[in-house]
Amino acid sequence: MRKVRVLVVDDSLTIRAMLERVLAHDPEICVIGSAADADEAWEQMIRDNPDVVTLDITMPGLDGLRFLSDIMARKPTPVVMVSGTTAPGCQEREEALRRGAAACFGKDRILSGSAILVDLVKKAARSRGILGWKPARGSAGGA
Repeated sequence: MRKVRVLVVDDSLTIRAMLERVLAHDPEICVIGSAADADEAWEQMIRDNPDVVTLDITMPGLDGLRFLSDIMARKPTPVVMVSGTTAPGCQEREEALRRGAAACFGKDRILSGSAILVDLVKKAARSRGILGWKPARGSAGGA
């Protein structure tokens, strides 16, 4: 069985390391890279073609919501937003889902909710492989 190939995008080195460790711990996931900003992430997306991208909202330069829109327009790929501003009912969460995010997950739960995060990443990957992934406008997603 092929592993789910994940690109981690977050401006915080600590958060990137935590996400990489949590995701790589699952035998069905392979973290193929990480990026600190949208420019670096885009280069890796073109070069490595990840199955799923985890993406922060607040980043220097192009923010995560605008980058999410670019991804959906130029290279549709399942994106799990991992941010401190994606709590249920949060405006940023609703906007991320509207722009095509597969799911949203709170940074404050990376360690305590790691099984949920891993499940969200796998579900996002399965939706792409089985159904020919297309962003679901306004779909429910995440924790």
